[in-house]
Parts: sequence; structure tokens; C-alpha cells
Amino acid sequence: MIAILAFFVRVFSVIRYESVIHEFDPWFNFRTTRYLTEKGVYDFWNWYDSESWHPLGRVIGGTIFPGIMLTSSIIKWTMDYLAFPLDIRHICVFLAPVFSGFTAVSCYLLTKECTNKIEAGLLAALFISIVPSYISRSVAGSYDNEAVAITALVNTFYLWIKAVNTGSIMWAVLCSLQYFYMVSAWGGYSFIINLIPVFVLGTMFINKFNMKIYVAYSVFYTLGSIMAMLITFVNFAVIRSSEHLASHCVFFIMNAYVIIMYIRKNLQAE
Repeated sequence: MIAILAFFVRVFSVIRYESVIHEFDPWFNFRTTRYLTEKGVYDFWNWYDSESWHPLGRVIGGTIFPGIMLTSSIIKWTMDYLAFPLDIRHICVFLAPVFSGFTAVSCYLLTKECTNKIEAGLLAALFISIVPSYISRSVAGSYDNEAVAITALVNTFYLWIKAVNTGSIMWAVLCSLQYFYMVSAWGGYSFIINLIPVFVLGTMFINKFNMKIYVAYSVFYTLGSIMAMLITFVNFAVIRSSEHLASHCVFFIMNAYVIIMYIRKNLQAE
């Protein structure tokens, strides 16, 4: 019910007026998505758009986060394959409201995993579904990167907590894959790649670090960093940019910490 509420709160503009894309960035995203669905991934990736950044033009594949375009195109191709054709414009208009429902579910799972209380999870899902700041970025027709990125953001944190609580490589791999989707969708991925290392470093300071966290962060850092480099717009910024510096430093600090703890434990045993 909360997911349905999140959807309907965001479609008032379509109900009152019509199904249209509004704002400048959403129109650019819509135009590139339409090109992707018509020409295919290869042509899209090598597309030199002479109409953008006039008169210089723009190489699309290397200057955008392609996550939202690929998401809409995959939905379009899937619907066509199932003999249920949808206009790409309608998919783009309603993508953000639909994903806001997914965000509510993800927020419920995240809060429930942290608190072990269903009531807290439901309240968190309700709040995220109606909070004005999120509505403004996910209203119908606002086809911007945040439409799918906020869902990916919450999903990444949920899967991270799941990996930390279980120490499972599977959950850590799923967290890395969701982080990769976040990298492909929005530049706000730097929030994740800084906050998770701070979490790991904090557990060391308060003496709560354990091997479950070690496994979770080792898998997340390694796979996440490698996959992030697959996005052309990010590429070697993973190594060169200061935005990723915290993740690298914490990874080496964590391994040094584990080695020191191992030596101390064995010295005490002898």
C-alpha cells in the first residue's frame, strides 16, 4: 500500500495535465534514451551529438551516466519482446514514480534489517514515500538520474548491512552489483564509496570490527572499484580522484589492522 501511495503521489501532473517530459536535463535524457532504443547500444556509445553543447558537440558515451537510459531501454525492449509495446515516452515519464515504490520497499528492508522491527521499517517506508525532497526528484515527467539512483542508493546500503550481519560473500557481491548500478546512474555514488569506508573505520575505533565486516568490505571494495571503472565517464577516476581516496586508504588500514590483531592473538597464545 505504501509503494502504491508513493506512485500515485507522484503522478498528479499527468492526471491534471498530460504525460510529458519537463525540465531541461530530463529532455536531454529522453532524447538520448530514444536514440538508444532505436539505434542500439553500440551506436549509442559511439554517438557524437552535434546538437549538444553547441557548437562544440558532445561524445555521448564518454560524458554521461547511462544507467537511466539503459534501464528505460531494457524495459522497452522487454515489453516489445513480450508483444506488449509501450511508447518510450510513457516509460520515461512513469519510470521515476514506479521506482519510488521500489525505494519504499528497499527503505523498509533496510530499516527492518537495522532495527529488527517491522513497525520501524513501515514508518521509514512511509516517510520516504511522501518526503517532499524526494518527491521533487521523482515526480512523473522528471526523467533525471535520481529517478533510479535513489533506489540504487538505498538498495546498496541495505545489501551492505545484510553482508555485514551475515558475513556472506553472496550478499557482498550483490551489494557490489547494486553499487555498480548506482555508479552507472548518478555521480552521487561518491556518497556510498565514502560512507561505507567511514563505517568500517568507525568499527575499528569502537572495537566492533570483526571478520564479517572484513569479508564484506574486501569483496565490496575489490569488485565495486573494478566494475566502477567500466563506466566510461568514471573510468580511471577510481584511481586518480580524491573522491575514492577514502575507500583505498581504509582498505589498506583494514588489512593492516587484521594483520596486527592476528599477530597479537598468536603472541598472547604462546
